[in-house]
Amino acid sequence: MMDDSSIAPARLARWRWAWASAVWAVAWALMVYFERRIGLAQVAITLVLASALAAIWLPLVSSLATTVAAVLAFDYFFVTPKYTLRVDMTEDVLLLLEIVVLSWVVSGLLARGRVLASRARRNARHADQMRALGDALREAEDPLQRGKALHMALKDLLGQEPKLLLRSHAAMDGEASEVIAVDAPNADELAGMRHCMRLCKQFGPGTGCEPELPALYLPLRGGEDEAFGAALIPVSQKQMAAPDALTQAQALCDQMGQLLHRAQTQREAEAAQAHAQGQAVRNALLAAISHDYRTPLAAIMGAASSLRDVGNKLAPEQRERLAQSIVAETHQLSRLTDNTLQLVRLDAPGVKLHLDWESADELAGAVAGRARRHDPDRRLKVWTEPDLPLVRCDAVLFAQMLENLVDNALKYSDAPAPVELTVRRQGHHIVFAVRDRGSGIEPAWRERIFDVFQRGDWRSSSTNSAAQRGAGVGLAVCRAIARAHGGELKLRQRGHGGSSFECWLPEEEAPRVEEHDSAMNGAPT
Repeated sequence: MMDDSSIAPARLARWRWAWASAVWAVAWALMVYFERRIGLAQVAITLVLASALAAIWLPLVSSLATTVAAVLAFDYFFVTPKYTLRVDMTEDVLLLLEIVVLSWVVSGLLARGRVLASRARRNARHADQMRALGDALREAEDPLQRGKALHMALKDLLGQEPKLLLRSHAAMDGEASEVIAVDAPNADELAGMRHCMRLCKQFGPGTGCEPELPALYLPLRGGEDEAFGAALIPVSQKQMAAPDALTQAQALCDQMGQLLHRAQTQREAEAAQAHAQGQAVRNALLAAISHDYRTPLAAIMGAASSLRDVGNKLAPEQRERLAQSIVAETHQLSRLTDNTLQLVRLDAPGVKLHLDWESADELAGAVAGRARRHDPDRRLKVWTEPDLPLVRCDAVLFAQMLENLVDNALKYSDAPAPVELTVRRQGHHIVFAVRDRGSGIEPAWRERIFDVFQRGDWRSSSTNSAAQRGAGVGLAVCRAIARAHGGELKLRQRGHGGSSFECWLPEEEAPRVEEHDSAMNGAPT
């Protein structure tokens, strides 16, 4: 059978009556044929069969009325005395009553089945529509695309062009700026949609609230008393007479509203999580700094107090040792402060580096010179590959990264094991590597060591107490500096023990000296 929903109502009615009329025409021809050759019983059975078949297409009331008319015609033409509605024999009266009752029961059952089938088809169609809208809404990203998906679903349901009003991400109070998704309404319609959204209530034809309006207003409900938009559908009271049309339209709008509600909730949760993470990082940073500042400050204060109070009584060697302690602890404070400030700076959005073309040999040499002042055992060895190209970097930041790596290598490896700073070309990269022969790093810590505030216990073993000092931001700063230059900081375990921290910096083609000088000297003065 053809789906009734695909045929216009007037055409559907004509189509049903055509089939029913054809059934009754064939049935009456057979009844005349059987009455002449077989008898009244077969005619009666044919009448019941025709009534049942016609009931498949006719509405219940029409089917019952047609059955009564057919029974009266059967009495008039076939039951003796013929051509009169009078019935002489009792068994004929019972036969007529049984035909009427049986035909009515069959017609009622068929009508009921037709109603249930139509309702099942309608429910299946509505479920498919809800599922299709859900898929479209999940695939869409911005409110305009989602509004178009809801627009198409409402148009398919009610056959009219709807107009939509959606809340924007930044306006969740219903009165601030909105996003007009599809077919911008006029001033009166916009006022009605805002009113619908503010009250979170439907009104218009079929709703029982202001049914005289020329359009249906539906809220996009995301919660019990909160709407995230409104839909306007220009329909009349007659168009809303279709079963479940209003319920389905509101369900489609609510699906959109719930999606917008979930999106808002997710944004708020992400914002709260980001705020909580920021607070946690800030608190951890303050706690780490306050803890790690305390030790060098105490050492500086103790040494300075000793020099002030009993300096005249101390031997020159003792005064020199106290002065060196002050210098060393001050250097530790300076490094801790620099690392902390650089970590905060590099995490800020839109950070800009002071990039220039630098010599890899000079960078390595400058770092080695400063590191050897704090390396009395002269363990740091430097090797650079000949004919290396210039590297484009922020010299201050890049030197700080290398100094942090060298300082870590010296802390976590005991004398006389050497520490190597090497620079080489590897494919299309310039690799700055700081290598040690320490105890190595446990596998579980080989990625975590680059996280902020991870320190101390990530080496397999360490007898150097100085290695336990620091806020745990040094390697995090090193990786941030490498990535800010478009490179990457990697850890590689060495074959015979120890670690190699390698900064892989992309090789860039440096400008020729003449072009560089021309660019520098050709600027207007």
